Amino acid sequence: MDLQFLDAKASFEERAAVDALPEGAARDQLLPALHAVNDRVGWISQGALNYICEKLHVPPADAYGVASFYSLFSLTERPERVVHVCTDLACRVNGADTVCDTLTEHVGPAGKARGGVTWLRSPCLGVCEKAPAALAFEAGDPPGTELLAPATGADVVLAARRSPSAEDGAAPVLHQTDRESLRLLRRVGAVDPESLDDYRATGGYAALRNALELGPNGVIREVTDAGLMGRGGAAFPTGRKWEGAARQPALPHYLVCNADESEPGTFKDRVLLEGDPFALVEAMTIAGFATGATLGFLYLRGEYPRARRLVQNAIDVARERGFLGVDIMGHTGFSFDIEIRRGAGAYICGEETAIFNSIEGFRGEPRSKPPFPTEQGLFGKPTVVNNVETLVNVPLILTAGYAAYREIGTEKSAGPKLFCLSGNVRKPGVYEVPFGTTLRELLALAGGVPEGRELRAVLLGGAAGGFVRPDELDLPLTMEDARAAGTTLGSGVVLALDDQADLGGFLLRIASFFRDESCGQCVPCRIGTVRQEEAVSRIVGGRKLSTDADDLALLREVGQVMRDSSICGLGQTAWNAIESAVERLGALSVEES
Repeated sequence: MDLQFLDAKASFEERAAVDALPEGAARDQLLPALHAVNDRVGWISQGALNYICEKLHVPPADAYGVASFYSLFSLTERPERVVHVCTDLACRVNGADTVCDTLTEHVGPAGKARGGVTWLRSPCLGVCEKAPAALAFEAGDPPGTELLAPATGADVVLAARRSPSAEDGAAPVLHQTDRESLRLLRRVGAVDPESLDDYRATGGYAALRNALELGPNGVIREVTDAGLMGRGGAAFPTGRKWEGAARQPALPHYLVCNADESEPGTFKDRVLLEGDPFALVEAMTIAGFATGATLGFLYLRGEYPRARRLVQNAIDVARERGFLGVDIMGHTGFSFDIEIRRGAGAYICGEETAIFNSIEGFRGEPRSKPPFPTEQGLFGKPTVVNNVETLVNVPLILTAGYAAYREIGTEKSAGPKLFCLSGNVRKPGVYEVPFGTTLRELLALAGGVPEGRELRAVLLGGAAGGFVRPDELDLPLTMEDARAAGTTLGSGVVLALDDQADLGGFLLRIASFFRDESCGQCVPCRIGTVRQEEAVSRIVGGRKLSTDADDLALLREVGQVMRDSSICGLGQTAWNAIESAVERLGALSVEES
């Protein structure tokens, strides 16, 4: 390939970062290469981009398109120290604006370098139970990170003025003290997440042993009979997905674990990754065995430094002890390994085909379907994509048996479910309950709204979800009951808003989120999300076209077009929460604005 480069040279540090890539690295190492440079010097220069392209044989225009796609990268020079302040839904209702005001006063405006530091307004950092949150990053060898959650303005100003303290966050804390009622979360906070011996002492790897005895078809049958559905929002039957990939003759097969939970208000997968990383490694190994995959990719949020460290440790230790690699657990012929691929700040990469493009070194844009991933997925080969929560249900099924698993929850929604409670509740956090628990019961576990406040609404399913009124709290939390009520459980977000919440501003943030996160590939989403934000902004700011009815009519029309004609779920669901607020809560009316 005749590659044409601009006249720019990489620095010694940039070359050293890129040279650390594996020998023979190809285009699929583009994202790791960009991370390597960004981690080392804090931004990606034209010289660094040239050097990456030379090493990976990637056209410079392609590499620029990829580098500019992700929010964690910068193609313009900036200080080595950057502070990301979350201004998304949960942080917004818990004082993020005050943190930003303090930074503006003492450090300077967002995005402006001063004194060797800059700070940026960030989408959700995935620590909503400790909102408001900030993540400090300092480039170097090695780079440093510091998570501040909950954060005050003074805390973040101090963090901006010093090198990160190397604190990647505290261990997850559960508010459910009755361990006997927990299945997915039973080890979180109770065992050392860095110890394989602790994991095995609490039943770890019994499920993989059972899987090897059952054989691939037997494992798929157990998962199918258990009624396990995907926990990422789509609720597709897991066993059917596994079977679809396993029967494909094309080789190799791949497994992708989607750990890029970027839905605002979602943090359950982070708690599992940090609190029980060996469970995910075991679950991915079982999934690889069942579907005939020899390699699995864990696509992990770039904003999760603690999870990355703990899961990498679990992978390394499992490989050393014979639970990953060749002839796993002495089972001749069964080989499987896991590679972590770090995301870089793109909500759209939670879409299963956008993950493929990102891993392969392209912009994280969704692909048209069919063909479906089980037929042609990663690198054009049969691929299974599951999220973290879905996978960690598998060891439970293979140790307790499908019949016992089906006794949890309801007939159509079997098993336990994790919910992320945040916003205006007394005890925000991850809660595990059986499907069928009511929303009222779940809110009671979190202590309800603060004393002296009244509940105004609950957002179910995140920015792509819908609102529930206070008079609808007896809603059973199942897939089928949520659909019947005109809402969705989505990724498990339960974000409570009390009577002091700024609902108009909250909806404007949702509209801004979708505008920012649209990949821009298809016109309905690229234009629709902008028009949606403009209309919400006019209503909230009192700058209507002429009447509320005109703007609401425009919102409905734009929302319907996005829903009907967008390529992927981002555009198809971008109108959901705002439509729900308009129809169910009477929001964006004259009184609201």
